[in-house]
Amino acid sequence: MSFIDDDRPQKKVAHEIGADLSTLSVDELRARVELLRAEIVRLEAEAASKTSTRSAAESLFRS
Repeated sequence: MSFIDDDRPQKKVAHEIGADLSTLSVDELRARVELLRAEIVRLEAEAASKTSTRSAAESLFRS
């Protein structure tokens, strides 16, 4: 077990699903919405990429 990494600062989570939102300002809430929208775009792009790759592989093996 390494103790070297224990002193490194932990990366702050930008948003945790299910977190208490009552302490956030309207600006903070809007910032999180934008963060989540960007993440949705990233997830959809990755899913589309994987679907495309899978379709190409299936097409190759059907021939």
